Amino acid sequence: MIKVGIVGISGYSGLTALEILLKHPHVRVTYVSANNTEGSLSDIWPQLTGRTNLYCKKFDLKTAVDLCDLIFLAVPHTASLEITPGLLNANKRVVDLSGDYRLKNIKDYEKWYGAKHGDAKNLKKAVYGLPELYRQDIVKAQLISNPGCYPTAALLALAPLSAFHGHDISSIIIDAKSGVSGAGRKAKLSLNFTEVNENFKAYKVLHHQHAPEIDLYLSKFSNHQLNVHFVPHLLPINRGILETIYVHINEKMGFNELYSLYQKFYKTEPFVRLLPKGQQPEIKHVTGTNMCDLGLEISADSRLIVITSVIDNLVKGAAGQAVQNMNIMCGFKEAEGLV
Repeated sequence: MIKVGIVGISGYSGLTALEILLKHPHVRVTYVSANNTEGSLSDIWPQLTGRTNLYCKKFDLKTAVDLCDLIFLAVPHTASLEITPGLLNANKRVVDLSGDYRLKNIKDYEKWYGAKHGDAKNLKKAVYGLPELYRQDIVKAQLISNPGCYPTAALLALAPLSAFHGHDISSIIIDAKSGVSGAGRKAKLSLNFTEVNENFKAYKVLHHQHAPEIDLYLSKFSNHQLNVHFVPHLLPINRGILETIYVHINEKMGFNELYSLYQKFYKTEPFVRLLPKGQQPEIKHVTGTNMCDLGLEISADSRLIVITSVIDNLVKGAAGQAVQNMNIMCGFKEAEGLV
């Protein structure tokens, strides 16, 4: 049994992490905090009434260190930079759900997130928490940088192709769509019900902070520089991501070869499902799960591959993947608490 804390319990990812961990047989949640919210969790989240007696206060390093073995940071970017060093110095294990430790070049972080970094030491030791690709590194890690929601769907969709045919790829276009919870729980006019309902729009076109994250890890998989054209959209739904990814290739590839590549690559993965030929994934089939569903198609001239990828942005795209990482770090069954 390990003692776990959640910093950022007032947000959707923090809540989702708690709901998963309350059912985990090897975890006891002993600490929760939030910067601007204080009170019993049943007051903050009425759906937790009768399920926990935890009380939320402002983050306190000493209390967190005293009460926890491992801590989830479900906080906005820059907030993790202030909290993580103290936790690591106290020999605590950390799973950070923010973007603070994903990009390995500080200048890239400052360009895309618009803030100073200031923790180069821990940036170097952070392990990117995409279990399907970095499982062996996660086992030994003290600090996990949980992937972003859009990159999770994109990287799982593109990893097999980029790893084995990276040099044949001439361009990648990612048309991504996310539910409103991906923007967090903050009050903002553009996220109001009347602004989102019966509406559909693109935002941060070619300028979203998840684009360099996708570029970085795709290029690592392929040992070849790959850059994506990434366009996110806001869907008028609560949760879920669907990405339609268009990959132009230089050398022709048949559908059976493509399908076999993905089938072998993900054969033993518990949370990636490759759909049969002719079927395409749907958001409602992954909502509330840690699954990533993939669909494949190829053009008549065998030079355009279309990959569709769906996840729940709060589960596989955030809290569920964080728990998956915790399971690997702690030697639990990888799917514990997630199925």
